[in-house]
Amino acid sequence: MAKHYNNRYKKKSQETVFIVREESELMNFLMKVMDGISRTKVKKMLTNDMVHVNDRSVSQHDFILKPNMRVSIKKSSEGSRFKNFWIKIVFEDDHLIVVDKKPGILSSSTSPKDESVKSILNYYLDKTHQHATAHTVHRLDKFTSGLIIFAKSKKVALEFEEDWKERVYDRRYVALVHGELPKSQGSVSSYLKDDSHYVTHSSQEDNGGKFAVTHYKKLKSGNGYSLVELQLETGRKNQIRVHLQDLGCPVVGDLKYGDGSDPINRLGLHAYKLCFKHPVTGEDMRFESDIPKGFYSVFEDNGSY
Repeated sequence: MAKHYNNRYKKKSQETVFIVREESELMNFLMKVMDGISRTKVKKMLTNDMVHVNDRSVSQHDFILKPNMRVSIKKSSEGSRFKNFWIKIVFEDDHLIVVDKKPGILSSSTSPKDESVKSILNYYLDKTHQHATAHTVHRLDKFTSGLIIFAKSKKVALEFEEDWKERVYDRRYVALVHGELPKSQGSVSSYLKDDSHYVTHSSQEDNGGKFAVTHYKKLKSGNGYSLVELQLETGRKNQIRVHLQDLGCPVVGDLKYGDGSDPINRLGLHAYKLCFKHPVTGEDMRFESDIPKGFYSVFEDNGSY
């Protein structure tokens, strides 16, 4: 006997509404009523606040639908998406959120007076009635932009913490630096330790700090600058900035570990690639963020590579 999962009863210019006929997970329901749609597109609809159940926004893909519930699919519009000056949500499911952040905001803060990515996400989670709290998985410096993960529960955050190196298998940055690298590609390793003024010092000898390894590759150079891809083998505080200083090529706009020269009006560091195994589903997650256009501005009228 054929199963009848739904019955479309209304179609307006702004939304299409379906009546649920038997219990089903939201993801499965949407894939059946929108025959041919991919899981990726359904996830995007859920993230962009396009799916409502009984007039309530739902982003959980495994939300259980009951008979006679109404599922409305709204047209995508800028007004329906969560918008914030500092962050863009690039992925969300029941367990975690991946965000692309702008430079100039803290990842998290212990002070309620300081706005942070974490506080913005907590506002978003509350607004969308998700009964969850943002938990910090890893951090980016305040003036570094790019991709960052937050968990929706302490349990998921601990899954990352307990198996970080195996779970997060590829994390890359791009930096705009002063000068020319000693080689087109290579590695930097040293012990990193903070002094009493919170300045990180690099040493080839064990200074009681943490051992750090950074791999680098030149992408472009000219006009006294280089664009560099950096892959982290370890994730120490200020690691990239200090290791580039060790190479004699400090990040532009770096007041702490550079000369303070600021040709692009920001710190020239961006977390552009993030790949990890999902701690709950085991799915291979891969994200890339566009390299800021300003990073290329210093090379104008110079085509050398």
